[in-house]
Amino acid sequence: MIKLFNSPLNHSLAYSAQTTAERDSNDQPGQCNPDPRRRHGAVSDQLGQFANTLILFLSDNGGCTEFMAEDGWAQFYPDVTQDGRKITMGNVPDLRPGDAQTLQSYDKLWANVSNAPFRLFKHYVHESGISTPLVAHWPKGFKVRPTAHAACHMVDILSTILEAAGAGYLTELGGHEIQPMQGESLLPLLRGKDWEREQPIFFEHEGNAAMLMGQFKLVRLHGQDWELYDMEADRTELSNIIKGEERRAQEMIRQYQDWAEKSGVMDWDIALPKLLAAWNMSSLEG
Repeated sequence: MIKLFNSPLNHSLAYSAQTTAERDSNDQPGQCNPDPRRRHGAVSDQLGQFANTLILFLSDNGGCTEFMAEDGWAQFYPDVTQDGRKITMGNVPDLRPGDAQTLQSYDKLWANVSNAPFRLFKHYVHESGISTPLVAHWPKGFKVRPTAHAACHMVDILSTILEAAGAGYLTELGGHEIQPMQGESLLPLLRGKDWEREQPIFFEHEGNAAMLMGQFKLVRLHGQDWELYDMEADRTELSNIIKGEERRAQEMIRQYQDWAEKSGVMDWDIALPKLLAAWNMSSLEG
């Protein structure tokens, strides 16, 4: 049995590490208890399969910096609660957020606090926009091991599940060819082996782009120059070393461009005006 859980609560991993007694004493009405064993493991417990169930639990990738303007993103959300009460939309300065009748966003300052010490926020592909912890649990599949710091990607989850289940990857369905799988199984890593990804990891989101190859990360904000960082020495991406590593950077840029072309990455300068017109918005700021 395989379960995959995602939670936007970055504190959830530490919370689930509490003892059962501590959790019981801390559970209050209205609070979230993200412990996979208590919330979701009950089903596999009842089936007698908990020890043979692969559970993968990861949190969301950091705080979001998007501004919630009343005439922007707010227009796409419900403006009344389920019982008919009016919701005040947007980041109204004198309105205290939090209850069911408000809908506001972090904005940049709080996003910066929640993502520290890494750079930038969700939406970007510097570390604060792409990094998240993962907890794996499968007593019959692997033993408890120390924290592993090997770089992985969400595309590796499918490869991991397929290997754990002993299943193959479909190459076509209903007469339609399926794109090749890009991920690599994490089971060797979870089983304590000295593992690292064979292929680079590529990122692109709204014109922001990155490539991670070994200890080096190539990254670029949309419309700006490429940067290069040594992730082992500078995980916070403060010291751009691209001027001393021109040959390495050029090779990584070539590989990124090749991946982007094969993957069908659309030029954001072409995509953005079409999206704004469809959303009836003048800019993404809001």
